[in-house]
Amino acid sequence: MREIDHFIVGGSGAHAGRVSNVFDPNTGAVQAQVALGDAALLDRAVQNALAVQPEWAATNPQRRARVMFEFKRLVEANMQELAELLASEHGKVIADAKGDIQRGLDVVEFACGIPHAMKGEYTLGAGPGIDVYSMRQPVGIGAGITPFNFPAMIPMWMFGVAIACGNAFILKPSERDPSVPVRLAELMQEAGAPAGVLQVVHGDKEMVDAILDHPSIGAISFVGSSDIANYVYQRGAANGKRVQAMGGAKNHGIVMPDADLDRVVADLSGAAFGSAGERCMALPVVVPVGEGTAERLIEKLLPEIASLRVGVSSDPQSHYGPVVTAEHKARIEAWIGKCADEGGKILVDGRGFTLQRHENGFFVGPTLIDHVTPAMSSYHNEIFGPVLQIVRAADFEAALELPTKHQYGNGVAIFTRNGHAAREFAARVGVGMVGINVPIPVPVAYHTFGGWKRSGFGDTNQHGMEGVKFWTKVKTVTARWPDGSIDGGNAFVIPTMG
Repeated sequence: MREIDHFIVGGSGAHAGRVSNVFDPNTGAVQAQVALGDAALLDRAVQNALAVQPEWAATNPQRRARVMFEFKRLVEANMQELAELLASEHGKVIADAKGDIQRGLDVVEFACGIPHAMKGEYTLGAGPGIDVYSMRQPVGIGAGITPFNFPAMIPMWMFGVAIACGNAFILKPSERDPSVPVRLAELMQEAGAPAGVLQVVHGDKEMVDAILDHPSIGAISFVGSSDIANYVYQRGAANGKRVQAMGGAKNHGIVMPDADLDRVVADLSGAAFGSAGERCMALPVVVPVGEGTAERLIEKLLPEIASLRVGVSSDPQSHYGPVVTAEHKARIEAWIGKCADEGGKILVDGRGFTLQRHENGFFVGPTLIDHVTPAMSSYHNEIFGPVLQIVRAADFEAALELPTKHQYGNGVAIFTRNGHAAREFAARVGVGMVGINVPIPVPVAYHTFGGWKRSGFGDTNQHGMEGVKFWTKVKTVTARWPDGSIDGGNAFVIPTMG
């Protein structure tokens, strides 16, 4: 059986320790075992990082940028291999796997401009003979704890900017699909990054806690469920670390009466069911405004959903593949049943879906549930599967209130031809990322990604200039070069620049 090891300088020698099974979601079979590390193994990785980071930080930013350019080239050259590997462990179809990789590369591409992004500020003559300037310096050692649903994109969102800024980085990916993160680390070293600049450690809660507690790790980025995000933020901050922790989501799509419903249905199909709904920026709640809008939307949604093809990851005709584990499949199906018990009307039921010759695969069919209300726990919580819930709203104000009052505030979309309604919605909705006729409003790499409320803990978002700020510290220098005269004035009075 294939063994997946840690990627640390000197090797880990961890094959005899604890392991976790890695499944093929298409068949349900165990395809590999990944080694699970502990605090001692993490410390070895940290010591490696401490040994190499000062030299890497001293490397001029142009040369660091060249490494990022070469890493980008290598990932593109190996795109097919990476996509197939990703799909085999996660379950998403090959085209979606390539999208996962490409969205990570977008941030790497932004990081190639790090010489400009790290420039400081300068004030000449801030006082008599005094100049003031600032510089950005790397935090030192950063760590990333990433989820199963984007095993390429989210790690690259984190380490792309962190490494370009001059940090060493330790990545702990999900143990459910760990092979692509290891391969990315290999390619980073092949691109010219010194050994130890990017290392990968595998593990469960024991490794997470070791990362949160290690005194030499200065900054931690996390993406996962909200409860764990809160835990990571609280424990990491208590240990004096800089922490950004992105949590769950329950994104809403508001459909106004004037919306182009054919376009809306096409958008909803991909946003709700793509990648089997295993996206924090999926659109699992649609809010038609007015009963007429709801009925017309459902009339168009039903044949669209019936046309979806659920298949194995390697089938180019599949719209989406299996979910990641049997446990997750059971959880999604339990939420569907819970929603029905709470009064939701199941229009399309994806429970019990099987695929011929893949009866043990982790497949869930597309599900559509009408008459969902904010009182239902299935509305309040993240299902993270191919389930679209319909929450009807009487008017614009009622629709606006739903995402604003929800415990999550990651993304939201409004579908309308009315510019005033769109502008009003964008200004007033209590959510961090807004789409106007865009169903999945993930910002481009040179902007920034982050949600509000229980979707994000910490003060700084991911990638863009917010990422540069997170992975660097500002040092401000006040300098005076006297002309040789010794007239210090009153040295016991706080200096001013007047």
